Amino acid sequence: MTWVAPDIERRSEPYVADERTMLQGWLDWHRDTLLWKCAGLTGEQLCAQPVAPSTLSLLGLVRHMAAVERSWFHRAAGVAYESLFYTDDNPDGDFDDGTAASAEADFATFRDECAKADALAADLSLDHTFDTTHHRTINVRWVYTHMIEEYARHNGHADLLREALDGTTGD
Repeated sequence: MTWVAPDIERRSEPYVADERTMLQGWLDWHRDTLLWKCAGLTGEQLCAQPVAPSTLSLLGLVRHMAAVERSWFHRAAGVAYESLFYTDDNPDGDFDDGTAASAEADFATFRDECAKADALAADLSLDHTFDTTHHRTINVRWVYTHMIEEYARHNGHADLLREALDGTTGD
């Protein structure tokens, strides 16, 4: 039986909330949006690269965002981690190495990394600072803002990919 990306009901972003709730709400909405763009597609469709000359695929975006979730929230919490899909020899493994056969597991990894990110951030103040590998000091607020920006950009890519695959459009 061919695996198909499950339907998802997107959580609504908050309209009135404190800062932490607002940031978490928008991050959750964007996470859900990426999965919503993939819903109903087979592993083969998720691996398709329909917008030449780009090699982007919806599965590549899901894998990439799982890796981004892991790296930023583990760093913020000071927890060691290993890269999910790429190595020094294969820096684009998150984008390039997904297959129809790995799609179901890759989606599970994405959901798992989002849950781990939330757990790691739960006890951190938005003002908690840490040093990056680029010798910058940033805070957790920056991480949330960056993650929302990263999803917004890639969800725009997902819009184009999905439309090219089957004509589906939406917000």
